[in-house]
Amino acid sequence: MSALSSPGFPEREIRARARRGTAEVFPDPDAYGTELHGPGMAAGADALDRARIVPPVFMPERLEQLIELAREPEFGDVDLTVRTGGFTASLPLYLSAFGSTRAGSGDLAVRASRQAGRLGIPMVIGENMVPVHGYRRGADTARSALLARVDAYLEAAPEGVGGIVVQQSTEDADSEVWNLIYSDPATRPLLETGRLAFELKTGQGAKPGLGGMTVVAGDEAAQLADRFTVTEAFGADDERRLRCATPGTFTDEILRQQLRFMRNNFPKARTWVKFHPGRDIGHAARTAWAAGADAVTVDGAEGGTGWAPRVFLDQVGLPLAECLRRIGRPEGCLLASGGMWEGGRALRALALGAGAVGLGRAALIAVDEDPDHGLVRLAESIALELRLLISALGKYAVGALAPEDLWWPEGGHVGARTPLSADPAAAGATP
Repeated sequence: MSALSSPGFPEREIRARARRGTAEVFPDPDAYGTELHGPGMAAGADALDRARIVPPVFMPERLEQLIELAREPEFGDVDLTVRTGGFTASLPLYLSAFGSTRAGSGDLAVRASRQAGRLGIPMVIGENMVPVHGYRRGADTARSALLARVDAYLEAAPEGVGGIVVQQSTEDADSEVWNLIYSDPATRPLLETGRLAFELKTGQGAKPGLGGMTVVAGDEAAQLADRFTVTEAFGADDERRLRCATPGTFTDEILRQQLRFMRNNFPKARTWVKFHPGRDIGHAARTAWAAGADAVTVDGAEGGTGWAPRVFLDQVGLPLAECLRRIGRPEGCLLASGGMWEGGRALRALALGAGAVGLGRAALIAVDEDPDHGLVRLAESIALELRLLISALGKYAVGALAPEDLWWPEGGHVGARTPLSADPAAAGATP
């Protein structure tokens, strides 16, 4: 051990990098597949959690409800049914995108799919399922991992509610994932009932500007090397490799062309777009809505369960609250994810313009705790809190929520001198 030291300097971290090199850039690969590696959620770190929910004294909407019901309204009278990206959903929730990683593509994801179907909320199937696991059509005896999730959802979903959303990344496009799904007889019930959507993925909260990353064993790395970048990152003696997907390249015009392509080639499917928490998120969302997107999903920096470099998890991307501020009043359906697990945070996002909020890490943890009922119970607890909170605000529908229902303490995210609708990034200014 050297005698060199510098009080307050990250000596231990530097020594770890000197020993392990690039392996130190990532979370411990031994934990891959057994732990979720999204950003940390320190209490009060996000301005969204610092806002107070503030009921008024006078409640004219409660009076209207009293007259209609001919009795005093109760929290059970709050209607949580919403339209989400062209679907009818029983709750303002959706199951966020689990992709090809071990946690996302294995049995937990299938069980989560079944419970999302029971709840009647939309489910998003994440990227790279087909490039990694292959695709076998609905008539094949051995079902693909993607179709296993579709089947589980459809077996449990009530008629007329919910829907399935299939993401596509650059590698998915090369595998023609949307063509496979759209032409498969197994998905015909979704098309006939208007419950299928395709989501163009431009990024995610865990690693803005990067594509998907996973840890793969040596034999799997060899099989995937022709479709992905596979690199040694954990040391020459470690057979595991880092598998990287490309993030894709987008401009305003490319996005418009992609959405036009989606509408023209898959007219019976809804069109969704997912953005990472970039500084121009307001402009990006408006561009997508103007081009006909049925839904825009924004992942705050708190969002994502993906394998990512620590520096991205800790230092890259806007918090969800700032994303919502820059978007302002939505011009279409806005969906938000990032650190959602209880009703208060969900209500704040809904009050700031989101039509529904996504459950990602929380959903996987809930299903891991109880594979048959965990997600259902988690959603029920959030629904009860939402009904209590919305009723306390003197409102009785999710769509009635508004920024006026929140108060930001001094130094918080939004104050009287910072209107919620302001979006300096849209004009190219520095926020």
